[in-house]
Amino acid sequence: MTSTREARVEGVEDKKGERVDIAIIGGGLVGASLGCALASRVERTGLRVAVIEAAPLDRQLAEPWQPSFDARASAIACGSARHFERLGVWAMMADQAAPIRTIHVSERGRLGVTRLRAAELGVEALGHVVPNAWMGRVLHGRLDELPVDWHCPASVEAIEPVAEGHRLRLSDGGELQAGLTVLADGGRSGLKERLGIESRERPYDQVALIASVEVSRPHDGIAYERFTAEGPIALLPLPGQAMELVWTHARGEEARRLALCDGDFLAELQRAFGDRAGHFRRVGRRHAYPLSLVTARETVRPGLAVLGNAAHSLHPVAGQGFNLALRGVMDLVAAIEAGDERGEAPGSAVVLQDFEARREGDRQDVIRFSDGLIRLFGLDHPLLSHARAAGLVGLNLVGPLRRTLARRAMGLER
Repeated sequence: MTSTREARVEGVEDKKGERVDIAIIGGGLVGASLGCALASRVERTGLRVAVIEAAPLDRQLAEPWQPSFDARASAIACGSARHFERLGVWAMMADQAAPIRTIHVSERGRLGVTRLRAAELGVEALGHVVPNAWMGRVLHGRLDELPVDWHCPASVEAIEPVAEGHRLRLSDGGELQAGLTVLADGGRSGLKERLGIESRERPYDQVALIASVEVSRPHDGIAYERFTAEGPIALLPLPGQAMELVWTHARGEEARRLALCDGDFLAELQRAFGDRAGHFRRVGRRHAYPLSLVTARETVRPGLAVLGNAAHSLHPVAGQGFNLALRGVMDLVAAIEAGDERGEAPGSAVVLQDFEARREGDRQDVIRFSDGLIRLFGLDHPLLSHARAAGLVGLNLVGPLRRTLARRAMGLER
């Protein structure tokens, strides 16, 4: 794998102003997914695609993949798994995936509970939890089979709109002229700001504490969403008796728990969550990051598209961030293919307007749902607490409503 990528980079280092159809800035999960989704066009039509990634991914992939107790993971909805299946990567990805067979939603101190079960919808799983390291390895392995130009490690030092796209000057000495440039860098590179694309930001004044934990009994494929007075706690099933913990704290309150010894941390988690999942016996390395609702004011311009966290960063409470991003990837490819049939270039205004039209409703619905959920359960009022509990009970009793919610969570309906 490594030698192939190095050969591609060396082969383009001296080609100033090389023309490509699509330049993907960011080779992480979203950018790599887009590269894989374009595979059929790369192989069938000779579409020229370049991937620009700042992290030294070659060195990571040169080593055998070793799952660890500290590995981060993502919840992949059933609809997202079907997308990956169409891309030809799901069979390998599923090798390290844990199925979600039940979603259990509850509020600490209240009787209301909602359970969403895969069996009700006639599917084997509502979704799967996949270690990010493994998902990335599978996607990059597929990309290594394609004639894609890799610039890695490399960053975009300058980006300039030109008549038919953008000119990119790279830190590896390369220069590209791209008909379509896709920002899939998570919003960390500052390129949005350099292009004058503003973002709306609504801080939640919350921090997510993330770690892998081990429980005392088999989780049976149950994913828990537990709303507490301190904030929501999510537990996602991993292989064996491990679970991925996402524990939301008020900003500033996470520092004390990050500093606790493992035993004291597990004891506090047990008190906060209860014993529904069993006893917490082990915890991996803890990480924390602040939470905000961030949405780009523009996601398309002629010759430019914005995907993933660069376009929208959501609260993790509903586990929809990556699934929303993957649907964006698939909608962009669908718009490119439809444009090709009309003789439109990938970066044309018509193609990108089509992409934006496909995305707008889904994006707004998911943002409203995740933001509304955290705000509803974040309000501390006795009457509202009783109403939430009654709502959870009612939702559990009304089959059609529960199934509709489940299908939306699975990414099977928009």
